[in-house]
Amino acid sequence: MVIVLKSGISAEEKKALAKFLGSQNFKTNEIAGEEKTIIAAVGRLKMDPHEVEVLPGVERVIPISKPYKMASREFKPQNSVVEIPSPSGQLIRVGGQRIVAMAGPCAVESREQMMAVAKRVSESGATILRGGAYKPRTSPYSFQGLGEEGCKILKEAGDKYGLPVVTECVAAEYIPAMQKAGIDCYQVGARNMQNFEMLKRLGKINKPVILKRGLSATIEEWLMSAEYLLSSGCENVILCERGIRTYERATRNTLDLSAVPILRGLTHLPIIVDPSHALGIRDKVSPMAFASIAAGADGIIVEVHCNPDKALSDGPQSLYPEQFDKLMRDIDALAPIVGREVAHLRRDEAPVKISSAKSKKAAAKKVSAKKITVAFCGKRGAYAEQAITRHFDDQATALPVDSFREIFQSVLDGRADYGMVPIENSLAGSVYENYDNLAVFEDVSIVSSVTLRIQHALLGVKGAALSGIKSVYSHPQGFAQCSKFLAEHSDWNKIDAASTASAAKFVSEKDSKVNAAIASAVNAKYYKLCVIEDSIEDDPKNYTRFFVIAANHFVARKKGDLAASLAFRAQKAEGVKPNAVSFVFSTKNEPGSLYKCLGVFDKNKLNLTRLESRPVHGETWKYNFYADAELSPDERNVEYVSGVLEALEKEAQGVRLLGVYNAETR
Repeated sequence: MVIVLKSGISAEEKKALAKFLGSQNFKTNEIAGEEKTIIAAVGRLKMDPHEVEVLPGVERVIPISKPYKMASREFKPQNSVVEIPSPSGQLIRVGGQRIVAMAGPCAVESREQMMAVAKRVSESGATILRGGAYKPRTSPYSFQGLGEEGCKILKEAGDKYGLPVVTECVAAEYIPAMQKAGIDCYQVGARNMQNFEMLKRLGKINKPVILKRGLSATIEEWLMSAEYLLSSGCENVILCERGIRTYERATRNTLDLSAVPILRGLTHLPIIVDPSHALGIRDKVSPMAFASIAAGADGIIVEVHCNPDKALSDGPQSLYPEQFDKLMRDIDALAPIVGREVAHLRRDEAPVKISSAKSKKAAAKKVSAKKITVAFCGKRGAYAEQAITRHFDDQATALPVDSFREIFQSVLDGRADYGMVPIENSLAGSVYENYDNLAVFEDVSIVSSVTLRIQHALLGVKGAALSGIKSVYSHPQGFAQCSKFLAEHSDWNKIDAASTASAAKFVSEKDSKVNAAIASAVNAKYYKLCVIEDSIEDDPKNYTRFFVIAANHFVARKKGDLAASLAFRAQKAEGVKPNAVSFVFSTKNEPGSLYKCLGVFDKNKLNLTRLESRPVHGETWKYNFYADAELSPDERNVEYVSGVLEALEKEAQGVRLLGVYNAETR
């Protein structure tokens, strides 16, 4: 069982608890977390857990039936996310809604080889660089790796191209050298999955660890090995399926993709797949990597070599850089279908080094002169672009993209500093696609809210008249907001466009008097159109609310100060204190669950201004609830929101804070 201790437990109470558990033949391991301290008590449960729960200093007891305690979903119902910092400070997050690609050669052979591979995989979309410095080979006469020198070369290549690095630890005595070289993530290979003494040593350094499945290991044995890492203090464990030994000899091993969905029900730990070692054949790797993502894996780890025919280790299974590039493009296309996002490195400029007062002034001048970039969906003249102009004045450059999803991806990739996304209209209602995007893109947060009055006009080419119109183009929201006007022209053919501005551009290009667009009158000037009829919206009180979003890759935070981090971002972006907060949460499958969640807002006197529900992708009859609320103007907002978040986590099945921000009021 897992015993959660109260924050104010005294040393005497803790000692009495340990003595009591010892008398019941439990072996205990205390783990101090960022917010809570827990005791993992392993043994045969012969008593009522309530006997422990009533002891002084105990907050609650979680009985766990599985032999693997801390790795089980009973211990932690929510999926864990492992954070690996990149050289630039970006947090590469493995787990949740992200798909992460780790790539590089089987073995570090030389500095030139690693630099070449790191450059290519970085350009193709890998976020973590792999490479073996110590090689556990079947034959003692095979290349054994460059050892400590290999670790240094790997780290140098990762630093140059902004990639955190992962390499295999083959023996406990190599850990100090790997630490000295600055290895970001440690891999435990299949042969060492049950090297328990090494697992305990690795657990104590509390670095991210990728634990590969043993050649003939059952899933339970695999999870028990993960338990060794977790119980020794490692908070960041990633499971890696790499194929198991069966009677089939057509491939190097048999890739057990069924393990991915099975593990989803058993453990909260992230799961990645290594198709390279499973297949052992280059042209079979990409199809199985693709299948791994479809099966629900959080990422892949594949071998890539610029000249695999001359590789010193596992050349036949290493992809050419061109093959890896195609694989990444295919995964980018698959991600939206499975409701995920592909993690990318941000391409920000290197930070300016400031060493003197003069250079500080020069750097400040350079920063102030550089305009920020804000992505929006549509063409020039779109309402979102008008919102950018209004919100950022002349300090921003608008970046047009083709879809709402691309706004989010542009912000993540660093092509844009912010994104302007519509979230609701006073007449047509919610833009559900962007609620879904907020759920999927976990590395994006709301930093502000902008409200813009929407005034629609019917635009056409010179000489066009109402009587001659046959087809009208607009965004679905534009049609919905002008339903009364369109009802008077029911014979018109209504054709959807990506945005109202896109519709205006299309009508201009077609140059036909039978076409018209519903868009802002501003577009008439941009696309040389005429206003056939102005102010055609159903109601003059027609407003669209936009969210300004930003990436939270670089927020070096602990779970407990997430609200503080987001509030700081909002205040920095706006120069004012935040007055709004947004959450997304899902409810437990039990009577009264939603009522209990809403009760948290009531108990904390938090005024809800909006509550939306959306189906969870891939989970039938399960819903996410989006809640917007007002914040009072006092100075306790950060602590207040953190308290609400903690209380909501106790009642809900999953909770995420979307943002603490300043919202314009109307």
